[in-house]
Amino acid sequence: MLIGGHCRAYVCRDPVDMRNGIDGLSYLVEPVLAQHPMSGHLFVFVARDRHKVKILYWDRTGFALWYKRLERGRFPSPGALAQRGLTLAELHAWLDGIDIPPVQPHAALTGAQIV
Repeated sequence: MLIGGHCRAYVCRDPVDMRNGIDGLSYLVEPVLAQHPMSGHLFVFVARDRHKVKILYWDRTGFALWYKRLERGRFPSPGALAQRGLTLAELHAWLDGIDIPPVQPHAALTGAQIV
């Protein structure tokens, strides 16, 4: 498995039927996540009950699919995450149950505002 440092994770906001495999999920990447499925990024799909997650990615020679089912608890809501790509560190934290807050960029300042 080759996942580069530039890799981002894109989370699908809407729940996905976990019976979908590689083909079904890869067909959702462009229309739902507005990304190219063979870009090398990770595409995260969450079940309705938020007990299961599938992550689809292209690793130079074909698609790979990672699947996790929680025995207790639920993954945090993917709603706020769907607005942006996550870093790998943020994805790991989210998979561990840490709710990732939306990121607000610093406000731009002009020279006159700095004084």
